[in-house]
Amino acid sequence: MHEIDLHPIKTETFDIANQINIDPKGNQRHVDRYEVNNGCLYMGRVADHPDFSYLESWLLPENNLRVSRFHFREGFKPSQELYVDIALITQESTNDSAVWTTRDLYVDLVSHNDGTWDLLDLDELGAAVESGYITAKEAATALITTQSAIDGISTQGFAGWIESLGVVMTWPVWEAKPQNTDNHNPS
Repeated sequence: MHEIDLHPIKTETFDIANQINIDPKGNQRHVDRYEVNNGCLYMGRVADHPDFSYLESWLLPENNLRVSRFHFREGFKPSQELYVDIALITQESTNDSAVWTTRDLYVDLVSHNDGTWDLLDLDELGAAVESGYITAKEAATALITTQSAIDGISTQGFAGWIESLGVVMTWPVWEAKPQNTDNHNPS
């Protein structure tokens, strides 16, 4: 059995007016592009991570999901395509600007270029409940959301499931890269 990475719930801020993203460690990063579409938020920004150089994410508050695509650095060839965080997402609006906040509910789904999916961190969710980092209601939301996602992906494929939620998800930076024109969309 592996050691569980027990940590308090991670929160992240998406400040549209100031074009910044504040990660769970408090690091502020400039955002190249925010776009609100049908109640969902798109974010694209440069990343200062050793494995990836750019991050695109969609926040789907009605569905408790954050879907991300990492632009991995040259020479780093993971099989990962999409990373789906199960998260509570809130929005605060003031004077035509909005600040969105995510509370990561520990559970993640990861798609791979061979069409498979991984379910991650249920052990972290359980440990977080036991330690009081997350309420039973939040844990139930995480489990229900995860089951709904797995059911949707397994019966409709990722693209069909997202479409069934009424979400139009595009990846402007990814789709603009010539070397990615032959990549298939996860399904």
